[in-house]
Amino acid sequence: MKLLVVTGDHGAPDADKRGGRYNEEDLTAHRAMVEALSSFGDLDCTFLTDHGALLDLVRTTHFDLVVNFCDTGFKNRITLELNIPAYLELLGIPYTGAPPATMVLCYDKAVVRMLAGSLGIPVPREAFLPAARLPTPPDGPYPGLIKPNRADGSLGITKDAVVGTPAQARAYLEWFQRELPGRDALLQEYLDGSEYGVGLIGNDEYGLQALPPLEVDYSCLPAGLNPILSYESKAIPNSPYWTDIKFRRASLDPDEEMQLFEYAKRLFTRLGLRDYGRFDYRRGGDGEIKLMEVNPNPAWSNDGKLAFMASFAGIEYRQLLRRIVDAAVRRAGLPVRP
Repeated sequence: MKLLVVTGDHGAPDADKRGGRYNEEDLTAHRAMVEALSSFGDLDCTFLTDHGALLDLVRTTHFDLVVNFCDTGFKNRITLELNIPAYLELLGIPYTGAPPATMVLCYDKAVVRMLAGSLGIPVPREAFLPAARLPTPPDGPYPGLIKPNRADGSLGITKDAVVGTPAQARAYLEWFQRELPGRDALLQEYLDGSEYGVGLIGNDEYGLQALPPLEVDYSCLPAGLNPILSYESKAIPNSPYWTDIKFRRASLDPDEEMQLFEYAKRLFTRLGLRDYGRFDYRRGGDGEIKLMEVNPNPAWSNDGKLAFMASFAGIEYRQLLRRIVDAAVRRAGLPVRP
C-alpha cells in the first residue's frame, strides 16, 4: 500500500514552537515515527515535511492513503489545519483522522463543552472572554484557569494561568492580550484534582477500542507550581514542567473508568471523529470528573499521551501507528493486501 505521510513543515516558521521553529525534540519524534512506519514491509511510505510540494504532489502522484499527521496546519499555520483534509477530499484521496467539519468544531473549546453538556457529560463552569473585551476580567469562576478558546499545544497556558482573584485574572489577561492579540479567551473553573486521558482507536461502524486510561503525575513538581500541563511542559526543556511531569496508568474505580469511556465514545460519534482520538478529563474538588478537551487528531509522537496509553495495553509504538492506518483503510474500503 502506497502511503503519503504528511507532518508539519520542518522548514517553515512555526509561531507556536520555541523560538518560532522546529526544534531537536520535534525532529527526534519525527525520526521515531518514520522508523516505525517504515518497519512494515507492506507499506510503501513517502514522508513529506515540505508543504510547498504538497498540493502538486497529491495531484500528480497516486497514493492509496494519506496519513494526516499534520497537527500544525498548512505551512504551520494552525488556522489552516483543516485545509489539508479539505483539499484531499476535493481530490477524492482517502486520509487518516478527522474531517474538516470535526476540526472546526473541536478547535472551539467553548462549543465543545456546550455540546458535551447537552449530551449529559459533566463540564467545568467557564466564562467566554471575547478578544475585544480583554483584559477586563469576569466575575468568576474563581479559582480559574485562563486559556485561549482556540489553540493547541497548551499555547497561552503558562505556569501563571491559574488565577484566584479578578486582579490576578486582569494581570494574566494583559499578558495574554500582548502575546496572543486578537484571540478570544476562556476563564474556566480550575479543577484541582487528578487529570486523566482516554484514547480511542477505530470507528463506530467497525468498533472502537478504548486504550487504558492515563493519569498525569504531578507529584514531582516543585512546591508552589500549579499542577497543570502548561506551555512550558511541551516546549521548554529546562522547565520543571518538562522534566518533572510524568504519565502513568490511571488508578480509577472500574465504574468511573467505564463512564469516561462511555463519554469518550459519545463524543467521538457526535463530533464525527475518525480512526483515533483523545479525550482529557480532570477531577474537581467535589470529586466529579469533568471533560477538559477533545483532541480529534492527537499527538502521534512516541512520547505523547496516546503512545503511553497504548503501552499500558502492551501495544508497541509501531503497532499503534499501524492500527490508526488500518482503521482508516477499513473505513475507506481500501483493498487489504495479504
